[in-house]
Amino acid sequence: MKTILNVIWLILSGFWLFLGYVLAGALLCITIIGIPFGVAAFRIGIFALWPFGYTTVERRDAGAPSCLGNVLWLVLAGWWLAIGHIVTGFLLCVTIIGIPFGIANFKLIPVSLFPLGREIVPTDQPFAAR
Repeated sequence: MKTILNVIWLILSGFWLFLGYVLAGALLCITIIGIPFGVAAFRIGIFALWPFGYTTVERRDAGAPSCLGNVLWLVLAGWWLAIGHIVTGFLLCVTIIGIPFGIANFKLIPVSLFPLGREIVPTDQPFAAR
């Protein structure tokens, strides 16, 4: 079932989300200061490409730089991304067929708000990365 949902997601919105996050990541990687944010954008893009069967977990080895980077990300871009995922998720949940895709959009909210210090893992082993 995860594969079918991922393929439908990929065709309808996942590919476009992936391209947007990859483009943003490439632009962020132009400067040395932006490289961590660009890598985070790439990570979100991969998660947005194939969200069913995966989840994000916080890394315990992430320190103060990740926290400071997350605050900067939240102020400059995170809340815009989260609002976009919330609105899209609610619109998708209006129809019965769109509910799983709305939930997938809601799964993208935490990682779009605070991407640094997170890791994407399969849902059958969410505690293996810790």
